[in-house]
Amino acid sequence: MKNNGNLINASTARTIAAHAVLITYTLIALFPVVVILINSFKTRKAIFKSPLSLPNSESFSLVGYETVVKQGDFLLYFQNSLVVTVVSLTLVLLFGAMAAFALSEYRFKGNLLVGLYLALGIMIPIRLGTVSILQMMVATDLVNTLTALILVYTAQGLPLAIFILSEFMQGISDDLKNAGRIDGLSEYRIFGRLVLPLIRPAMATVAVFTMIPIWNDLWFPLILAPAEETKTVTLGAQVFIGQFVTNWNAVLSSLSLAIVPVLVLYVIFSRQLIKGITAGAVK
Repeated sequence: MKNNGNLINASTARTIAAHAVLITYTLIALFPVVVILINSFKTRKAIFKSPLSLPNSESFSLVGYETVVKQGDFLLYFQNSLVVTVVSLTLVLLFGAMAAFALSEYRFKGNLLVGLYLALGIMIPIRLGTVSILQMMVATDLVNTLTALILVYTAQGLPLAIFILSEFMQGISDDLKNAGRIDGLSEYRIFGRLVLPLIRPAMATVAVFTMIPIWNDLWFPLILAPAEETKTVTLGAQVFIGQFVTNWNAVLSSLSLAIVPVLVLYVIFSRQLIKGITAGAVK
């Protein structure tokens, strides 16, 4: 009993430490976000004079948000970003989980090589193939469409998803899956009913680390979908940045609005994210 008590105390201590580290990193990461938010409600002069102070009666101003509403169709930009992010996340999680299940469950000749090939995108940035990607999109008449962005972001997120989910799936008990087969469940039902519910923390972790680069990306929207009707919110914010003059009130206001959906998605996935990150701390 004493040994069991020591093990429980040690596991609890590791879990608390993992939560403390996560909270610390979250606060550090949120500091720039807070700075952007408070400065979006200031006059231009106050932004440069005291960027870390809260807005008061003299410095408070909504001119940035007024400019954002008047210039550009930011509702359309938000809709485009949301569609691209949600659809890309869905495809990444679905195809990533299916590929990870196949690699971890079925042993065949070349299994390791296939896994390494699918995970190769983690080491090789997809932006290196920008010219070839643009040529393919032109050939398939997908330039200035949200489909082009969805395809690129799905390909970009799959390597990390397969790598992470494969490790989690290898830890699922074979007895559970064999029991499902004995009961007559097909492989699809085993995957959907038995495996997916057990890897929700891992999928939430993948979702968080995948959605942020997609939402904040400027490169591919600028290359593949720069038209007004397909602009994302990050690309739309660039209208306020000029070569010689930058409307900082509008830039900070548009960035503040762009942060809101990311924070909402993060809150939705945060509980499962913490479980996924701290899963190894209780072993």
